[in-house]
Amino acid sequence: MAFRPLGDRVLVKRVEEEAKTKGGIIIPDTAKEKPQEGEVIAVGAGARDEAGKRIEMDVKVGDRILFGKWSGSEVRLEGEDLLIMKESDILGVVA
Repeated sequence: MAFRPLGDRVLVKRVEEEAKTKGGIIIPDTAKEKPQEGEVIAVGAGARDEAGKRIEMDVKVGDRILFGKWSGSEVRLEGEDLLIMKESDILGVVA
């Protein structure tokens, strides 16, 4: 993909949840919420501090992350629905 986020932004692909509960109930598409888990596709170089030094990013490409329900901006690149968000919108990395 020919897209590189700037600053402390990351490009995230949502990870789809299963359409069935543990009890075997199938959840229809109309009742599903957008997943709050995703995979980092690309990262920016990092923000700058007050002295102009680059602050290294805590996430890297391939990390599975959790983010808030309303985090980021939805974009469509090369036919794929993705999110662009600031690193501060990320709640944590799933190990």
